[in-house]
Amino acid sequence: MTAKHYSLVGDIGGTNARFALMEQGDARPQAIEVLACGDYENLDQAVVDYLQKVGVHSVSQACLAVASPVRGTQIRMTNNHWRFDTEEVRQQFSWSAFKVINDFTAMALGVPHVSEANLVHVCGGPGDPRRPRLVMGPGTGLGVSGLVPIKKGWVPLMTEGGHVDFAPTDDVEMDILRILKARFGRVSVERILCGQGLLNLYQAHAEIRGVAAPLDAPEKITAAATGDNEPLARETLRHFCEILGRTAGNGVLTLGSLGGVYLCGGILPRFLDFFLESPFRNGFEDKGRMRPLLEYTPVYVVTEPYTGLLGAAEALGNPEV
Repeated sequence: MTAKHYSLVGDIGGTNARFALMEQGDARPQAIEVLACGDYENLDQAVVDYLQKVGVHSVSQACLAVASPVRGTQIRMTNNHWRFDTEEVRQQFSWSAFKVINDFTAMALGVPHVSEANLVHVCGGPGDPRRPRLVMGPGTGLGVSGLVPIKKGWVPLMTEGGHVDFAPTDDVEMDILRILKARFGRVSVERILCGQGLLNLYQAHAEIRGVAAPLDAPEKITAAATGDNEPLARETLRHFCEILGRTAGNGVLTLGSLGGVYLCGGILPRFLDFFLESPFRNGFEDKGRMRPLLEYTPVYVVTEPYTGLLGAAEALGNPEV
């Protein structure tokens, strides 16, 4: 590979860092590698290791999507230990430009580049393509972003919508709020709608029922709910999907995103059949007088595993980012 012809793009979450190369004039990421963030002290070590793995000495510029707020040059990852200064990193690698964007801003930018084969329709439609789109999804955290249409493309919204307050709607959820508030103080919706959040929800349901909570990891809960049909795990996962539906519906009303909802992240595709039969749709559409708007809005699960890389590649040449 010839270094001068490539740019570096990355999608860095709480657990994994995905890197790829972009050739000038080509919108398709190449040489994709997934690295565990825990294996590296900081970003620069991961970049060096990636470039060595793909046999490239250097690249001319870079765009990275990160799971954290982006303000100024100081980046502090929300759900892992990486900390770095964007200008220091740019100088270290002699990049002509280094753009850092929020990971769900990248997810949003990547959505228009996802093929229809990687979009699973959940409910709603037909929507209005002239209206904004909502992009959200549970993973290590809960990412929320959006796309606002303009004449020649899209403007992404940089939000921290996963950190809005959890809003209980019945007595059980009031008990869940009480339990989680005792543990965390403030309870954001991310305390429920992410991997660790699923475990939090499972343990809260167990405490309310006065039963044991033997499962100690979110993947064990999903496995028990979908495979073993274990009652507590199954009810917890159904409740998780319902709360996600309500949260997505709230986002549609807030953003006016009748252009559609695109659910990204690594969690939902792991139990897609269960999700499609879950109370998600009821939670999404149950908005009283606003129900017709939600019924009109299409919802999709995005199964493309590298949507964030597609978005980081789009951001390289997008002047609105």
